[in-house]
Amino acid sequence: MAEPPSPSRASGAARGPGDPPGILSQWIDEGRSLTRLGAFTLITLSTARLRFRENSRVMLPRIFGEIHRCGVRLLPIVGFLGVVLGIVFVGQMLSLMEQVGAGKFTGTLMVTVFLREMAPMTAGLVVLARVGTAAVIDLGTARALGEVEALEALGIDPIHYLVVPRVAGFAAAVAALSLYLLVVSLGSGYAFAYARGLKASPVEFLTQVAGAMSALDFPLLLLKTLMFGTLTGLVICYHGLARPLTLAEVGAATTRTVAVCVVGCLVIDAAFIVVYLLL
Repeated sequence: MAEPPSPSRASGAARGPGDPPGILSQWIDEGRSLTRLGAFTLITLSTARLRFRENSRVMLPRIFGEIHRCGVRLLPIVGFLGVVLGIVFVGQMLSLMEQVGAGKFTGTLMVTVFLREMAPMTAGLVVLARVGTAAVIDLGTARALGEVEALEALGIDPIHYLVVPRVAGFAAAVAALSLYLLVVSLGSGYAFAYARGLKASPVEFLTQVAGAMSALDFPLLLLKTLMFGTLTGLVICYHGLARPLTLAEVGAATTRTVAVCVVGCLVIDAAFIVVYLLL
């Protein structure tokens, strides 16, 4: 696999006489890192487009395996989080809105805060924390032990074999888990509020939520979650594979991956807030 330019010097390493000092040097290093990540993204997308049909019988089982690992295995923990968020946020908010006589704004609040923001972000962070860190360690260790070079020696493209299935699996898992979390949270939250004396029937509650939604809410939710998952998969594979690692560097690569993924998801989320405001 072709390697990008050599990585930036580690934080705290001695600078050369011509290097810019302090914070400027860090900004330049971050810019170079983003450039390499962008190049890695283009290579991955072009490889997926050009070579998927050649080995679809091999790749589809790997993609389904990643979806199972990133999505199906996380259903219990995401379901538990959905119940907790439903009780803590949805249920208490429904009760409070009725107490202050603002029940007619319930649907707007659920759509604006929970459907558009909390559910996709929570699902993305769960996948990152539960599966993403392990994937970085797995890929980084494989790179450090020379397993990637062994694949290349066998004529197997590491991008096609290792990266594309993970990116597709993460994207599909985050999208599906976001919808699952949303359904569980709304259901458990309404049940909690109803047990505390909420007067609205399930039909009235769902009608309020549906009435506050626009025709683009679900397409934008799907697009946002797919972007969360795709970004997470690309960053994970980049930090695990894009440059040679020693075993001692795998932990630092994992920490950096988590930071970049969180910041990237927040930037995507902020961009979608602008889109919602313009609709």
